[in-house]
Amino acid sequence: MSESLYSSCAEVLSVCQAQKDDLFVLLDPVAGFAPRLRQICRDQIAEAERGAAADISQTELEALQLEANTWGLLQAVMPARKTDPETHPHPRTLLVENPYTPTSTLAQAIMYSSSLLTELVVVREWLHETAPPPQHPEATTGYWKFTKHNVMQSLRTGTGTRSGLVKEMDPDAVNRGDGKSLVADDASVEKSLAQALYSFIRAGRLDEAVELCRKAHQPWRAASIRGSLLFQWRAIANDQREEEGMEDIDDAEGWQGNQRRKLWKATCARAALNSNLPSPERSLYAALAPCPQTFGILKSTCRTWEDHLWAQISIICEEKQSAEMIKLGGDFWEDGMQAVDGRTRFVPQEDEEIEESEWEKEATATLETLGGIQVDDGPPSDHAFHVSQLAIILDRTQTLLEGFAAGLTNGTYDSTSSEYPTMTRFFAHLCLFFQMIDISVPPLATQVILEAYLQVLELAGQRDLIAMYAGALGDNAVERYAMFLTSLELSADIDERRLALTRARDHGLDIHRVAIVTAERTIEKAFDIIPPLRGPLPSIIALQPPPSDVEKLLLRSIEWTTFMDDIYDTALEQATVILRYFLGSGRVNLARSLLEMLPTELTSIDEPEERAIEYLHYRQFFNIWEILDRVVECQSSEASIMNKDTRVAWLNDYSNLIDRAHESITKLLTSDWMLPDSDSVGSEITSIRCMVTSNGSEGGRRQRELSRIRQIYIPELIIRLHVMLFTSRDHIPENLKRALLLANIVADSRYKLYDDFLNQDGRKLGEYLGAVRYAVLASLEGGGSDPFKVIST
Repeated sequence: MSESLYSSCAEVLSVCQAQKDDLFVLLDPVAGFAPRLRQICRDQIAEAERGAAADISQTELEALQLEANTWGLLQAVMPARKTDPETHPHPRTLLVENPYTPTSTLAQAIMYSSSLLTELVVVREWLHETAPPPQHPEATTGYWKFTKHNVMQSLRTGTGTRSGLVKEMDPDAVNRGDGKSLVADDASVEKSLAQALYSFIRAGRLDEAVELCRKAHQPWRAASIRGSLLFQWRAIANDQREEEGMEDIDDAEGWQGNQRRKLWKATCARAALNSNLPSPERSLYAALAPCPQTFGILKSTCRTWEDHLWAQISIICEEKQSAEMIKLGGDFWEDGMQAVDGRTRFVPQEDEEIEESEWEKEATATLETLGGIQVDDGPPSDHAFHVSQLAIILDRTQTLLEGFAAGLTNGTYDSTSSEYPTMTRFFAHLCLFFQMIDISVPPLATQVILEAYLQVLELAGQRDLIAMYAGALGDNAVERYAMFLTSLELSADIDERRLALTRARDHGLDIHRVAIVTAERTIEKAFDIIPPLRGPLPSIIALQPPPSDVEKLLLRSIEWTTFMDDIYDTALEQATVILRYFLGSGRVNLARSLLEMLPTELTSIDEPEERAIEYLHYRQFFNIWEILDRVVECQSSEASIMNKDTRVAWLNDYSNLIDRAHESITKLLTSDWMLPDSDSVGSEITSIRCMVTSNGSEGGRRQRELSRIRQIYIPELIIRLHVMLFTSRDHIPENLKRALLLANIVADSRYKLYDDFLNQDGRKLGEYLGAVRYAVLASLEGGGSDPFKVIST
């Protein structure tokens, strides 16, 4: 399906939603919602037929045509249902005022007196409009040209006509039951002409059918077709002329139509039932005057579901008009003065309403049978668009939407079929159209349908349209759009993420809630995949592998809550959770990358206190880690050959860095770094549900994670500081004393740093004591037997 189709529909939706309070604009026959979508479908079909969209299959083209027809049906019936009808006089009122009211005027009044009949007439006109293009027979140069030549030849030669051929040239020559026929070429032309005329009648193009008869040199056929026109005489109908001074030009007496239409209709029925007539001829007369008696003939000609619908509605409308005319006592032009003299029957309004209700039930039951009818050509009766059209005609749109949503839920509709995107797009826009024109739609069904269309948009790569349609989900809009943003995972860079989030605001969504929920769902998704933070302590000495995709996803989840300063408190909350995981799993570089992504404004957040302190502890740790890296870098930059000034400068840098490292690490070791306040452990409330497990409360989990971090990094910092001081003693002799004094801090019961060496998987206290032993031995290298002399001097 063309990508432009999605964007074109979205553009129409956007324009119409901006005018959703103007019903007349939404229902405008040209610029309204339904006509615009119908035109989009037609443009797509035309583009495919021109070969510009070769990727569209024939099935998709058929679905597009059905969709276009359905939007046309909606435009045909919805304006009358949503606007107050015009007032029209009752047919009895017309007859009281004018007993000689023409048949056409009475028929119009009968139609307006019944809302269902009015709609069915409109639907019949829609079926005419959407009918297949009529057939055009081959042009003829005369009436029964080849048969005429045979007859004339026999008259000239006196030999008689060829066996089996007609002897006369009148139109009824082949219908007298004597088995006589036309020359094969003329018979073929007659059959082709009858079929073509039927196709024009099916399309409601009577004038063109009449003209075709005249071109075929058969004016009596033209007269037969014109017999379907109701008698009309504006001069006596009390009708307002369309233009002042307008003259009737069709007839010298100012009237037109058939004054004996009942007789004409009965004759058509007799012709349709006449087995001596060819089938195309019988079908033509059955179509001209549809009635229950000729339904079998008309039905045999119907090939598509639309044909069957047209046949049923034509009969229903024609029978309703006839029945109502009989109730009125007939009319002067058909029944003469006896209709005028006998028009005394009065029918109470209550009885009329009961009769109308019974007729509506009967008509509805008849139309319902079309839901299971078998068709010879085209999509079946249970096709989603045919089901939709019938439901729209019967005004059962709520049931229609619930049925389609149920089909989506239970898998009735194959999401991999080529028709699925078309159907889903149609139903999504149908829900939104009904909402705009204030027609009740089932909320749960609407949600299911819009969810399905959002999935179609996602698969089609229409990311920029997701927010618009997600916004129509109401209470679920934020959650659904957040789900879409979560699905982007690593495929979108930070600028694309920011733009996608901005679209939420453009379409009326709470952008702050969208950002928060997206971050939460992303973190949940990552934590569902990555291993839990438990088991042996990781080694941070070994070379770390590159980050996995799920680790990158967890890292970048923080982007959603750092776009706007209004939700920095949420960003801080989520950042601490992620930092605890990365540090607890030994992924120092990832944790440092996360810290670098966070805005500096987070340091100014001081509530809740324990979270703010924890965040400052992370920054403190990475400041130390950076200094340690710089010490190693500086140490490795020492060259064996340096001039005096260079060596002095290098030694000064080296000494300053070690001083900073010593001061920073000592400060960390003598503070409550990563020691949660026991009074506030359980007070941290996080919205990240995946972090809460059956193992305990979030507060208890946080405490365990902080303890794990201390057990990994406190021993590491102590040993690294000791080694750094010890190895630098040749350049900075006083550092040996610092290394030995560090042991006092480790042994100090106020700080209990030795407790952090107790984990059997971490750095052992014996490892540190072994390093201290080497320092003591080094203190004896200068002579003497007092190992503590270096400390006391």
